[in-house]
Amino acid sequence: MTALPDSFFNRDSRQLARELIGKVIRRKLGRLWLSARIIETEAYQLQEKGSHASLGYTHKRRALFMDGGTIYMYHSQGGDSLNFSAAGAGNAVLIKSAHPWLDDISGPRSLARMQELNPDAQGNPRDPRRLCAGQALLCRSLDLKIADWDARNFDPARFYVEDVGASPRRLINAPRLGIPTGRDEHLFYRYVDPEYAAFCTRNPLRRGQQQGRDYVMVDIRGTIL
Repeated sequence: MTALPDSFFNRDSRQLARELIGKVIRRKLGRLWLSARIIETEAYQLQEKGSHASLGYTHKRRALFMDGGTIYMYHSQGGDSLNFSAAGAGNAVLIKSAHPWLDDISGPRSLARMQELNPDAQGNPRDPRRLCAGQALLCRSLDLKIADWDARNFDPARFYVEDVGASPRRLINAPRLGIPTGRDEHLFYRYVDPEYAAFCTRNPLRRGQQQGRDYVMVDIRGTIL
């Protein structure tokens, strides 16, 4: 297990948002490692109105103004949300959704534990494909809480991000979700792995969406394909 170094996060938030797709979040809970592959991210920058940092520095938002790779967590409507600071004060990436990752480190018992942490509305095990399909669902499935991790650094013994060689060659690039009108909602700062588009927060390839208008396909450098 090799955690990504802090230097990996010390880059433009849009580049970081692209390069985090396919990386695996590892979270140790008890004797189990819970793991999820990042499939959807959103970039935020200080100068644009959609970011928390654009509202100014506060103690609660201090992680956004710290070195790249600092964990920033906040409470959204559905629950806790996970972000990583990027290069430059006020810049960050929101981990919008992920997909359970099974390997020699995280096996069926780890998946079962994630389902226990995040059951469906009836209290039944949630479909693994929807287990981390949203920022709050992801945090519940990995037992990531604001009180434990906000404004902290990664801990290789408990919580880190790893490159497992699963990065896609192309990405869907679209506007972010839930940005209020007048707060730079038009910016194409959302990235989705096309192979997992059906399992992210909202499928950018759903019926009615048009390539070139609602989304574009880009490579890892952000060049339109």
